[in-house]
Amino acid sequence: MASNTHKGPRALVSVTNDLATDQRVHKVCEFLQKRGYQVKLVGRKLPNSLELDRTYETRRFKLWFNKGALFYVNYSFRLFFYLFREKPDLMLSNDLDTLLPNYLYYRMSRKAKRLVYDSHEYFTEVPELEGRRFVRSVWLGIEKWIVPKLELAYTVNQSIADCYQGKYKTKFIVIRNISKTWKKPEGMPSRADLGIPEADFTLIFQGAGINVDRGAEEAVEAMKELPQCQLIFVGDGDAIPSLKRRVEEASLKNVLFFPKRPYDELMQFTYHADMGLSLDKGSNLNYAYSLPNKVFDYMHASTPLLVSPMKEVRHFVESHGLGDVLPEVSPAAIVQAIREILKEPKRLEQWKANCKLAAAELSWEKEEEKLALIYPKVND
Repeated sequence: MASNTHKGPRALVSVTNDLATDQRVHKVCEFLQKRGYQVKLVGRKLPNSLELDRTYETRRFKLWFNKGALFYVNYSFRLFFYLFREKPDLMLSNDLDTLLPNYLYYRMSRKAKRLVYDSHEYFTEVPELEGRRFVRSVWLGIEKWIVPKLELAYTVNQSIADCYQGKYKTKFIVIRNISKTWKKPEGMPSRADLGIPEADFTLIFQGAGINVDRGAEEAVEAMKELPQCQLIFVGDGDAIPSLKRRVEEASLKNVLFFPKRPYDELMQFTYHADMGLSLDKGSNLNYAYSLPNKVFDYMHASTPLLVSPMKEVRHFVESHGLGDVLPEVSPAAIVQAIREILKEPKRLEQWKANCKLAAAELSWEKEEEKLALIYPKVND
């Protein structure tokens, strides 16, 4: 845990996921520091949490429960009372599952001056809430109560911003989760150093949310018809255990799994891949409107993309010429697309060149210009 030497206003940033892998939250915390705030990031401690090395303070709650309704109740109570202990001037609530304790503290405390809400996804439409009418109604109730009262809110893309603004008449600024400018480091590890076997064509599927209905199952099935290619998963998610069973049952030798890595190491894997996969399906509105972080990571590593035809992703990839868009997410469609790409390597080289051009124009540093309107410098 870093110690804070800043003397500016106290900013407490809260999130329920693993602090180590949430790059959006990390980048915003660094930005707040640059603006003169004394930053503390609060999350939770998991059994497999990676070590943190940050320039701002962090606090991870060890909770009695790590999933389900009891987890959210446990976390909310801990955060609520922790806010009263810390007495921050600014609260940044990340996603709906941290909003209630932040809002209650904001209304009850004389110290709190500003509450900002960052919605990373269309929370009430996530697949985890499908078929759970009561649980979803609770989250919708919290959302309907608090979101219309928010003065400062932003989200990850225009589609989600439009949904919230249409429902609650609350303006949401769009702050895309574009990667920081990334350059190939000196002494870049080789594929062999990273444990990646040589293959004619390597696909990567990365992220902290490798979950059901994100196309991972179809990608694995496609590898049965692409023995000259290999697929590597780098990260974690709910779907990983079933994916491993599927690979073992099919005796697939061209599908490999690597656990989650710190961001700099993750980008080394991404750089060595020939193509990056983003295969969210439209099974729920959250995925239908998603613009995943890995899309930007692939672009900044000059790794062309093979993506599903979801609205935001399709528009981003096609408008910048970054790769190929599947007509549907199915093993057959993936196999056909890869076979066509292998026949036309010049397409791949053009996509790589376009990734470099787009990365020069699209970066977190540019997105920070919009954040500056939300978080003025302390002495301004």
